[in-house]
Amino acid sequence: MSLKRINQFFNPSSVAVIGASNTATRAGNVVMRNLLQGGFKGPIMPVTPNHTAVHGVLAYPSIEALPKVPDLAVICTNKNTLMKIIEQLGTLGCHSAIIIADGLTTVQKKALKESAAKHKVTLLGSNCLGLLIPHIGLNASFSHTVATPGKLAFVSQSAAVCATILDWAKNKEIGFSYFVSMGDCLDIEFDEILDFLGRDAKTKAILLYIDNIDDIRSFISAARAAAFSKPVIAIKTGRTSAGALAAEIHTGGKQSSDAVYDAMFQRAGMLRVNDLRELFAATQTLAMHPKLLQVEQLTILTNGGGPGVMAVDELIQSSGKLAQLSDETREALNKVIPHSDTAANPVDIFGDSAPVRYKHALEILLNAKEVKNLLIIHTPSALAPSENYAQVIVEALNKLPKMARPYVITNFMGEDAAFAARRICANNAIPTYRTPEGAVGAFMHLVSYRRNQKHLTQTPESNTDDATINKAAAKATIKEFLNDEQHYLSTHQASHILSSYGIDCIQTEVAYTPTEAKEQAIELGFPVALKLISPSIPSKSEVGGVVLNLNDAQEVEQTAFAMLLRIKNTYPDAIIDGFSLQKMAPRAGANELRIAIKTEPNFGPVILLGEAGTGLEYAQAAVALPPLNMNLAKYLIAAAHDKGVLKERVLPEKVDKYRLCSLLTRISQLVVDQPDITSLELNPILASNGQFLVLDATMNLNQYQAQAHRKRLSIRPYPIELVEQVTLKNNTLATLRPIKPEDEQAHQAFDQSLTKEDRYKRFFGELPQFNHDQLAKMTQIDYDREMAFIVTQTQDEQQHTLGVSRVIMDPDNLQAEFAIVVRSDCQGLGLGRILMNAAISHCKRQGVKTVEGITLPENTGMIELARKLGFKISRDFEEGSINMLLTLE
Repeated sequence: MSLKRINQFFNPSSVAVIGASNTATRAGNVVMRNLLQGGFKGPIMPVTPNHTAVHGVLAYPSIEALPKVPDLAVICTNKNTLMKIIEQLGTLGCHSAIIIADGLTTVQKKALKESAAKHKVTLLGSNCLGLLIPHIGLNASFSHTVATPGKLAFVSQSAAVCATILDWAKNKEIGFSYFVSMGDCLDIEFDEILDFLGRDAKTKAILLYIDNIDDIRSFISAARAAAFSKPVIAIKTGRTSAGALAAEIHTGGKQSSDAVYDAMFQRAGMLRVNDLRELFAATQTLAMHPKLLQVEQLTILTNGGGPGVMAVDELIQSSGKLAQLSDETREALNKVIPHSDTAANPVDIFGDSAPVRYKHALEILLNAKEVKNLLIIHTPSALAPSENYAQVIVEALNKLPKMARPYVITNFMGEDAAFAARRICANNAIPTYRTPEGAVGAFMHLVSYRRNQKHLTQTPESNTDDATINKAAAKATIKEFLNDEQHYLSTHQASHILSSYGIDCIQTEVAYTPTEAKEQAIELGFPVALKLISPSIPSKSEVGGVVLNLNDAQEVEQTAFAMLLRIKNTYPDAIIDGFSLQKMAPRAGANELRIAIKTEPNFGPVILLGEAGTGLEYAQAAVALPPLNMNLAKYLIAAAHDKGVLKERVLPEKVDKYRLCSLLTRISQLVVDQPDITSLELNPILASNGQFLVLDATMNLNQYQAQAHRKRLSIRPYPIELVEQVTLKNNTLATLRPIKPEDEQAHQAFDQSLTKEDRYKRFFGELPQFNHDQLAKMTQIDYDREMAFIVTQTQDEQQHTLGVSRVIMDPDNLQAEFAIVVRSDCQGLGLGRILMNAAISHCKRQGVKTVEGITLPENTGMIELARKLGFKISRDFEEGSINMLLTLE
C-alpha cells in the first residue's frame, strides 16, 4: 500500500481525458462534460486524434502532444488500447489514471497491473464510474448527476450502485467529501482508501459497497484504524451462495462465507448493513449524526398509538432497548396530556393534539435527563399541517445548546401530507424516515455501530491457562504425523496434540478388525461407543458409523461387521482405517457443544461454535477470527446465543462460560501456533461440572507453505517471539515484551506513577491522566502497524510497568515515529537504551527506512541516548523542540 500515492491521486491540479469525444453516447464525451460543469479550476486536456476540440476545449492528438504532464488521466478508450496508454502515461510522467473500460479478462487484468507497476502508474478501476471530489469541483466520471460537497465518503466496487447512490443523495441533499468508484480493484484497493479517508479531516463517516476483498489482513488493519476515529459502514454482497458466485464473476477473487465477513466487520469495529435500503438509511443517519451514541435506550413520542406500538415491536425484535422515564418526567407529561395519569414510554399524546400540546410534551422530553435518544412519530392530522409540527421540532431543538440535545430522529407518516415536514427536517439536519420501522432500523444502525466500537475498547481478562500450553510438544507430534504421511487424525491421534493445549479427550482405543473391537471393548468395560475411522466420510453418524451404548462383546463385533457392510454398499471407495472404542461417558445433565476450525479463502483459519450435532455449517454456528482473548471469546459465546445456535438448556447445571472462554482461547492459541492444522472438529464436547471433555475429534494436517503476498492469519497475533528477559543496571531481571490488551490496568497504574516532569517531557505539556478509551487504544494495538514495548517486573505478586517505547509506522511502512517514557524512580537502570533498541530492531524487521522522534531541549538524557544510537539531532527553533532522525539500512 502507499498513502503517498493516494494523496497524489486524490489531489489533482490538472486532468487529461484520453479518448475524449464529441459523440454524446461515448464515455469520453460524458467525462469531459462533467469535468467542465463541475467547477474544476485546473487545466482539462482532452486527448483524441479525431477532433480538434471537445466541448469547445482544444484537443491534443496524442498523449505525447500534451503541453504539460497531467496529475490525473481518465482513460475512456476500449480495453485493447490500455496497455499502450499506460506505457505512454508512465513515460510522460503521469502517475495516476482512472480506467473506465470493462470486460477485461483475468489475463488482461494481470498484464495491465504488471504494466502499471512497471511504469509507476497508479490505477483506479477498471470497470468503474470514476472519481468525484466535490470540494475541488472534480467530477472525473461518467455519472448522470453531480455530488455536492459534504462530510460523507462513499467507496464502491459497483458502478451501478454509485450511480444509484448519487441520484438518491441529490434528492436527499446529502453531500460527499469523496465519491470513489473502484470497479475491479486492479491496483488501488479498499485498505489504501480507508487509510486516506481515516486521516482526512473533511470526512466524518465512510460508506463502503463491497463485492470482494483480496487482502483481508490489510483491510482489517486499515478499517480498524479508520473506525477508531469515525464511523465506517459497509454493505457486502454475496450473502447467499448464488450471490457469492455472482460477486466472484463480477469482480474476480475467491469468496468466503458471509458469516466470516460478519465476524470481520465486527472485529474491525465497523457497521454492516444488508441492503441498499439500509445503506440509504444509514447514510442519512450518519450524514446528520456521525458521533457515537451515549446510550442505547430510545424514547418514543407519538400522536398515534398504533405507530408507537409498531416502533416498539421493531425496537425489541432488533435487540434494542426502551428508556425508562423518571417519575418527574412522567408527572410533567401527565399535566400536558389530557385524561392521562399513566404517561409511559412510548409517550402517546393522541391524534387530536394541537401543535401547542405537541410542543409542551416535546420540551419536557428534550429536557429530561434520562432521554438521550428520541424518536418523534407524527401521523397526518386535520388539526394542523404536518409542517407545523416539524417547525415545532426545529424551534424546540434550536433552544438547546447542541451539546445538550438528545439525538433526535423523526418519522412523518404518509406521503403528500408529510412531504413538506420531511423537507423541513432534512433542511435542519434532523434525520427523517417514512415509517416507524425505518426510523427504528436507522437508530439500530447507530446502536450496532456503538456495540462494535465497544469491542475495540473493552479490556479483556487475563487468561491464566497460558502456562498449561506446551507448544513445542504439539509441534513435534504434528511433525511426526506428517513425516509418516498421516494427514487425517481421529480422536486417539488428535488427543496427543490437543492435550498439549489442556484440551481433554475421552480415553479412546483403536481396533482394526471387528474381532479386535470386541477384545478392546472387554478391556474398556461396558457400555461402550463404537465409531468408524475414515477420512473419506466427514459425518460418520449420518451413515451409521457411530453406535452408542453397546453392552456386550458379541454386540460390539456384530455392530462392527454391520458397519463395514453398510459402508461398502454406500461408500464402496471409502478408506477405512478401523474403529475407535470409548467407554460411554455419563451424559445426563451435560451440555453438548461443538467447536470447529475451518480454513477459508482469503481469511485463513476461522473458529466456529455451536451445539453438538451433524453437519456444522456456518448457518449453524457463530464465527470468530483468531486470535481470541477472553473478551473476544465472550463475544463469540454471546453471538452463538443471539443466533440461536447455542441454547440455554433446562439442565441441572449451565455451561460454565468463563471456562468455555478459556477453552476457546486455548483452541485459538492452537490455531495460531500450529499452521499445519488445516481443520479441526471437536464434536461432541461434554460440558459438565465446569469441565469440558471431547468425545470425538477429527483433525486434518497439511504442511504449511508460506506465501510472500498473503499472511496465514487475518489478524496478526501477539508476537510472543519478541518476549525476552533483560538484566537492568542494578542486576535485577525484568521482562521486555510487546504490550497486550490485558495490560490496561497495569498501564493505568504506570500512567498514574509518572511525575509531572515525566509527563511534560513525554507530552510537551500538562495532560490529564488517560481515561479508559485512551488506555484501550494504547494497549489494544494492531501489531502490523504499531508496536509498544514495555519492561515489567513482578513486585508483590503483581506485574509493574517500568517504562514503555512506542513506534507507529505509516501505511507505506517507510517512516516510523517513536516515543519513550520511563518512570522517574527507574531512570538510570538502562531502560531507555533497552526500550529504544527494541523499537529500532522492530522497525528494521518491518522494513522501515527512517525513525523519527521529537523531544524538548531540556530532555538531555533522551537527546544524548539518541545521539549514541546514531540519530541525527537537529533543533526546530520555531517549535522549540529537538528533532531526532535515524536512517535505517
